[in-house]
Amino acid sequence: MSLSGILRCEQLGRVYSEGPLEVEVLSAINLDIQEGERIAIVGASGSGKSTLLHLLGGLDLPTTGSVWINGQEISGVSDKARGEIRNRYLGFVYQFHHLLPEFTALENVAMPLFVRGDDKAEAEEAARTLLEQIGLGHRLMHRPIELSGGERQRAAIARALVTRPHCVLADEPTGNLDHKTADTVFNMMMELNQQIDTALIMVTHDLSLADRMDKIFHLEDGVLQQTQ
Repeated sequence: MSLSGILRCEQLGRVYSEGPLEVEVLSAINLDIQEGERIAIVGASGSGKSTLLHLLGGLDLPTTGSVWINGQEISGVSDKARGEIRNRYLGFVYQFHHLLPEFTALENVAMPLFVRGDDKAEAEEAARTLLEQIGLGHRLMHRPIELSGGERQRAAIARALVTRPHCVLADEPTGNLDHKTADTVFNMMMELNQQIDTALIMVTHDLSLADRMDKIFHLEDGVLQQTQ
């Protein structure tokens, strides 16, 4: 099997031990994500969707199989090196924004660039440009508690995209929002995805959102199958 995408896995499996029991959450998953491609992963609660994203993003290591990010197999490198690969090539968006409460929207969005060691003024300018683009130019100095739910999630998406990653991993990115706000946030995320030409892997329970992606995969009993 020849795989060549920006993010890919071969025969990926994850088993958790619960006392004497071993629970297989994921089994022999193969996935190949090309630059700019948008895919949705759907499945019942507890089916392992978030586990799969964590493995693809190098936040957890597989029991079996391998993950490559930009051609580099990540399970054989140190935690520090894996973190650097994540910072350079991936962006993450979660159901809950995970913004740092003590920092402003501008600082939160610039944080991945600060971590990377970029020049502070250049990092803040990149964050400011992106926040203005998504309609939060008037909220730069506001802390998360001073933002609405939709504003916080938009800021979280900007933080994921400020490094111009090759791929964004989004775990129920609109799951904590009302329908109207969710639709607004999703449309913004899709527009930025096209502008930056980053791939997008999104876990979602919302089939209407999944239908707007390039491909849909269904995860059931640890097996991932393409359905659209």
